[in-house]
Amino acid sequence: MSATNYLRRRNEIEEYFDRTAADAWARLTSDEPLTGVRATVRAGRDNMRATLMSWLPQDLQGARVLDAGCGAGQLAMEAAARGADVVAIDLSKSLVDLAAERAQNLPLKGSVDFRVGDMLNPPGGPFDYVVCMDSVIHYDMQDFQSTLYRLISLSTQSCSFTFAPSTPLLSVMHAVGKLFPRGDRSPAIKPHSEQSVYKALSDYRILNSKRIKSGFYISHAVEVSG
Repeated sequence: MSATNYLRRRNEIEEYFDRTAADAWARLTSDEPLTGVRATVRAGRDNMRATLMSWLPQDLQGARVLDAGCGAGQLAMEAAARGADVVAIDLSKSLVDLAAERAQNLPLKGSVDFRVGDMLNPPGGPFDYVVCMDSVIHYDMQDFQSTLYRLISLSTQSCSFTFAPSTPLLSVMHAVGKLFPRGDRSPAIKPHSEQSVYKALSDYRILNSKRIKSGFYISHAVEVSG
């Protein structure tokens, strides 16, 4: 991993989600009605979250889960509802505060410890399961690979993550996205081919794999074990 590149990218992501897009992500992850592109993105994210949750045991009582890049905390709260003790960590204080506020009155069987920080250095590891939804999609292959190795090392059972697959449609969407003012754009997504991702994970066992497409949302989930 290039420490300089990783830190620069991490800071860009933090600034975007903590300042530029905090309100937009609060709406996207709420029950507020949405239309158009945002509605397809919400549907895709809901489908992806359901996929990742389906790969975890239905009964998580006593299990420890790391939600790496937890955002507004939806996955963390669903895991805690199944009984897991979750550490949910994200760079964005705005989103972590929102997640903690939303979790206050939920009837959770387990618990969620919301933290602001780098997902590569969470408190209290190792964990039974690590889940990383749309949190490494902004990194080039070198940092993507190193980040995954670190997250996998934190898990004793499995690590699930998503990546942006290299597809013609995704390339077109990226080109369209560049037409928007810089302040309205998220840090650029770095697509990777399935072949390159599987090659990077050649030392690990692939347990599950699934691609989700919903309008402007295209993401591919993989579950691995050490």
